[in-house]
Amino acid sequence: MGLFTSINIAATGMSVERLRTDVISDNIANATTTRTQDGGPFKRSRVVVESIGTDLTWRTPFVPEELDGGVGRGVRVRAIEKDLETEGKLVYDPTHPDAIKSGPNTGYVEYPNVNIVNEMVDLISASRSYEANSSVVQGSKEMFAKALEIGR
Repeated sequence: MGLFTSINIAATGMSVERLRTDVISDNIANATTTRTQDGGPFKRSRVVVESIGTDLTWRTPFVPEELDGGVGRGVRVRAIEKDLETEGKLVYDPTHPDAIKSGPNTGYVEYPNVNIVNEMVDLISASRSYEANSSVVQGSKEMFAKALEIGR
């Protein structure tokens, strides 16, 4: 492993959690948006994360440098997807400008599929994950400082 591998891995985690926080904030901000540019109510977004550099194959002869992926190991965002499976809730309000005009749901307004409680739980989770990755960076810095003291 390289000297800065732990910091690189934690930094990718911090980057992903920051983006998750932004997406969750967007979901919360649009929790009552009944009309978008695409038409229809806002649909909740979610971040899909994948790991990077998990292929640690042992080669013969063993060379430690081959195992160090350096910058880029950790996690990354694979996609930001719209949640099209979950239905929004229907609220009866025939005076609303976005009320359904015909059919069995006449007079109902479809609201976004955003659940504020779930979004707040996800926001707390993203915040705690960011803090954990930040602690890894801080711990690595302290370890490097102690290693430099040994050399004096």
